[in-house]
Amino acid sequence: MNLVLSIMMLAAGALVLGAFALWRRTGQRKQPLLMLLLALIAVINVAIWTVPDSSGTAPVDKLPTETAD
Repeated sequence: MNLVLSIMMLAAGALVLGAFALWRRTGQRKQPLLMLLLALIAVINVAIWTVPDSSGTAPVDKLPTETAD
């Protein structure tokens, strides 16, 4: 699960950089804003999984761990 969350954060960063580059090159507004919105949603999703609740445990810590055979 940590790998998935890491990839989501990298994708969010790439979306922000791509949105800025698209805005600077073409002057479009709609597409870069949608890219920024998607990046924000990805960051919020990662935060939901990693921020601890009132008991001090994060939802990602409650997942069962898989062991390799």
